Amino acid sequence: MRWMRAAGRALLVVAVVLTGYTGFGVRADAGVAAGDRGPLTLVTAGDLTDYLSPLLDVWNRGHPDERVTLVELPDSADETRAQMISELRSGRDRFDVLNIDVAWTPEFAAAGWISPLERDRFPLDTFLRPVVDTATFDGRLYAVPYVTNAGLLYYRKDILDREGEEPPRTWAELIRQARTIAPKYGLDGYAGQFLPYEGLTVNVTEAVHSAGGSILRDDGARVTVDSDAARAGLRFLADGVRDGWISREALGYKEEESRQAFQDGRLLFLRNWPYVYADASAEGSGVAGRFGAVPLPGRDGPGTSVLGGSNLAVSSHARHPASAADLISYLTSERVQRQVLTEGSLPPVRAALYEDPELIRAYPYLPTLRQSVLSAVPRPKSPRYDQVSLAVQAVAQDVMAQRQTPEQAVARLARELGAISRKG
Repeated sequence: MRWMRAAGRALLVVAVVLTGYTGFGVRADAGVAAGDRGPLTLVTAGDLTDYLSPLLDVWNRGHPDERVTLVELPDSADETRAQMISELRSGRDRFDVLNIDVAWTPEFAAAGWISPLERDRFPLDTFLRPVVDTATFDGRLYAVPYVTNAGLLYYRKDILDREGEEPPRTWAELIRQARTIAPKYGLDGYAGQFLPYEGLTVNVTEAVHSAGGSILRDDGARVTVDSDAARAGLRFLADGVRDGWISREALGYKEEESRQAFQDGRLLFLRNWPYVYADASAEGSGVAGRFGAVPLPGRDGPGTSVLGGSNLAVSSHARHPASAADLISYLTSERVQRQVLTEGSLPPVRAALYEDPELIRAYPYLPTLRQSVLSAVPRPKSPRYDQVSLAVQAVAQDVMAQRQTPEQAVARLARELGAISRKG
């Protein structure tokens, strides 16, 4: 899954700024025992670049008594999660710091696999407000946001300009343009991530919230999906397939397939993460210099994105939690977060970076991304999130394939989520 690859990639770029740095300037006695220092194990998804080894080499040279060993799990988010959970359930102390999807925080916290953290240990008031919510469960902080993400609507600016049109701000505008303009240029109208996997859960959650609804509340204890808004959200997606402005090919898209379709010049509109901006602007892209990005549209106005990204957590079996907390403090510092953006083209969690004139000149989508993040929502919070996500995917797949109506699908999803929430 792209978010995990992206989060892992962001972790690697920190090596650039660590060179020559030997101290962290954080309090060893805040939130963890000062004596709990020593070697660490950092676990993350697979390393897809060459940055991580230098990062750890620099850390280890500067902290010989707190050497970090890297554990790389598979690039697949599902496999990464499964292997993390298997190790954590065993009670062994192999992992100290975990790089986890923002949606996993409630599950890992409720299971007792990660330790609560003291809020005043980390400058949370300097982070974008919504990202902090992804790191909490039951009113407590269980992780620290490291990389954030919010969905954007990419569009062919050259084509809309030629038609004298502005990018859509509502579903009605998007539908009209996707149905009438895209065919004139031999393009598909709209695509997201519609294969049954975590990306489909994200797209459905965004559609429901963009219509004014929700799926779960109260950390998964209350099912709220049985609403006119949820039915409208699913109808938006189902009607797109039925009416042809969402192609049936898009039902097999994940992040990369949908990015490639847009980058090859086959789509008028694409919902995807910010990483697409850099890839689509690169030399050789079929749309370089000919596209733009705006916040997602909604039923009656601006839509709502789901927050992506990853959080850094300390295992409840960590051998040296003070060292682990120091590492997290540094990885979320403004200096490193700047490099996450400039070297990794990934959305940082520090709010000030989104208003930096120099960065905005280099990354003109930052104001749009900030707006999207500030209006974004977490995925449904639940200690059984994996079951919730699978239920959402199954229902959405059936409704988009025209096997169920939106009304039938919402009723079914409400029943299934109710059964999941009642499990002990």
